[in-house]
Amino acid sequence: MERIVRILQDGEHSCVIANGAHIGAFERRGVADLLDMLHNNPEFLRGASVADKVVGKAAAALLITGGVKAVYAEIISRDALELLRDAGIETSYGKEVRRIGNRFRTGLCPLEKCCIKTTNAAECVAAVEEFMRVGQG
Repeated sequence: MERIVRILQDGEHSCVIANGAHIGAFERRGVADLLDMLHNNPEFLRGASVADKVVGKAAAALLITGGVKAVYAEIISRDALELLRDAGIETSYGKEVRRIGNRFRTGLCPLEKCCIKTTNAAECVAAVEEFMRVGQG
């Protein structure tokens, strides 16, 4: 985990994932890379360690669904932390916040908002996929 946290902090990456000897670094905003991986390369997530800049409830749900074993977040929401811990995923972080704000700091992150009423990872993933399907993401 230490190695991928260092890669995350030293680079311009939004997320770094390690599974065995394979390391992937990603740059897209939000959960785009995680959602893409969940659909197109799920075996890379299964059992992986993940270092991410920001983990809200949506990202946590995708990581749980993907079967990751450990997560480090520079910033994590309380709901995300609770979901990850309830799923038995080893979780560490730099800063815990109540909820993730949008990039303009004018309200909640749209994905945080779409998952606010969900009670588990499966419901949250369904909400994220619907949000992305209707062109909001």
